[in-house]
This record gives sequence, C-alpha cells and structure tokens, in this order.
Amino acid sequence: MQFPEVKGFSARNLWNMKKWYSFYALAEDSDDLIQAIDNKFNFDSIKLQQIGAEIKEDDRGEKLHQVGAEMVFPAFFGFVPWRHHVEIVTKCKSVEEALFYLQKTIEEEWSRNALIDCIKADLYHKVGRANTNFDEKLPGMQGKIAKEIVKDTYDFSFISLPRGYDETALEDALEQNITRFLLELGTGFAFIGRQKEIVVSGKTRKIDMLFYHIRLKCYVVVELKAVSFEPEFAGKLNFYVNAVNDLIRTPDENPTIGLLICKDKDQTEVQWAFQGIQTPMGVASYDNIKIEEIKKLLPTEEQIQQRIELAEEEFNLSRGKRSRD
Repeated sequence: MQFPEVKGFSARNLWNMKKWYSFYALAEDSDDLIQAIDNKFNFDSIKLQQIGAEIKEDDRGEKLHQVGAEMVFPAFFGFVPWRHHVEIVTKCKSVEEALFYLQKTIEEEWSRNALIDCIKADLYHKVGRANTNFDEKLPGMQGKIAKEIVKDTYDFSFISLPRGYDETALEDALEQNITRFLLELGTGFAFIGRQKEIVVSGKTRKIDMLFYHIRLKCYVVVELKAVSFEPEFAGKLNFYVNAVNDLIRTPDENPTIGLLICKDKDQTEVQWAFQGIQTPMGVASYDNIKIEEIKKLLPTEEQIQQRIELAEEEFNLSRGKRSRD
C-alpha cells in the first residue's frame, strides 16, 4: 500500500477515488484544461469551505503519477468538498464539463444539493450559449463575463400559469417568486424593481424588470415576452438600454446590458435583428412553466351542488318568513 497509515476507507470510497483519478488523469488534454482553470483563481482571496483543505503555494508542486506521465495536483481541487467531486465525475461526460462545475462550486459556494440541481438542469450546456452581441459591444473581460452570466434557456418550473397567459401574468409570477428567479438568473444579480418608470421626452415608459449585476457593475434591463421572438423586440430593448444609460447609470458604472427572455427564438432572426444595434444585449428563451389545469380554476361539481342547496335553503327560509309576516 502507498499510504499504510491511512485507514477507514470503505470499498465504495476507494472505488470513487480510483474513478476520480482516472477521469482526469487519463483524459486527453486534461492537463491544459485544468491548468487554465487553476490560473484563473487568486488563492489568497478565496475562503476555503472545508476543514483541512488549505493549500499553500509550495504544495502546488505535488504530482499524481500515472503510467508514462505526471499530473500536477491542481490547487483549486482542494477548494471543493469530496462528495462534490464524486457527484461531478459520476455525472459529467467530459473534463470540460466537470471543470465548469468545479469552478462554479468555488465561485458561487454551491452546496451539494445546489450542485446536483445544476447538473440535472444541464447548466453547462445553457450558460454562455445565448444569442448575444457581447463580444462586439463590450470590452474584453466584461464581454466574457457577460456571456457567462446569460443562459440560453431559463428554467421557469417554479411558477404556474393558466393557458394563454400574457406578459403581465408572467411578470406577476416571477415577481411573486423573485428569490427563486434570482437563483435562476445566477449569482450577482440584485433586483431593482418591476415596471420601472423612466420619463423620455415627457412620456412615461416602463421597463418590465430592472436588475443590477454586482460583478459586472452595470444595470441589466430584462424584457419578458410570452410569445416567440420578433425582430421589433430588439428595437424596444435597445431603446430601454439607452434610456437607462442616459437617465440612471452613473459615470463610474459600466454600460447597461439588455436581456430579452421570450418563449422561443430563431437564431437567424436574432442575428439579423442585432445588426446595426450598438448596445450590448442578448436574447434567451424560457421553458418548463407549469400550466394550471382549468378545472383547478373552477368550482368542483360537489361545490356547485353545495352552493345550489345553500341557495335553496336561503330561499325557503326567506319565503317562510314572508308567509308568517
């Protein structure tokens, strides 16, 4: 045995350790991918979330040996609890996907349940894949971060709406579940208000929802549409973004971002609608809204019968009283 003094590992734990090592050490190009993530972190500023996980700079030279090669143990691996690691290597299909969830776990301090929920929701394939013009309209790092915080599809399974709902009903439901909506948007969003009034040339306009992103240091205008994307939606969003820039944003804040969330979208239509627009904006879709059954909105047969019987009793009592009078 390599570590004879270490005891207490179950057969399952030993198997998970082997699986964890093989997942990273035997994958092609894993060293470069891991090193790229490792270089992103400022380890002096991150608070470790588990006891005994402190990693000093001189520890980063430790190597894990495999046949014919060596893999340097990445410092950021030690910032993630072991059970998180097991969930990641068990459920992820590639090193790129696994590293995405490791990075998010550290940056957003996910619990294991939060991690499992995000993997189940396939966050890896949703974040940063929305249709945006951030690369062209925002400077380097800000554009990169902005792309990372916008999803291609938002999961609205936490709200229920009747068939044929409109934007007002959608806004109502999201505002009533604002905490859950903020979680779905991601870390860093602060809710400013709904139907935020702005006055342009003496006319009052109302923004569906206004947020502030702490990491980006900018306002985020969110417009909601209960229908599929239409090119004219981009023009309206552009108008609101420019208005917030001129009327609300301060000189030390970054340019406002616009985000349109609609029922569905066509990539070509979005790209053409963005042409000529100078403000940074993105278009995403939503799904999984629970549709309320119409029967739930109407009284049951028993309730109707009870009301009829009660009405008859009241009528008979009223008629009997008039007879006595």
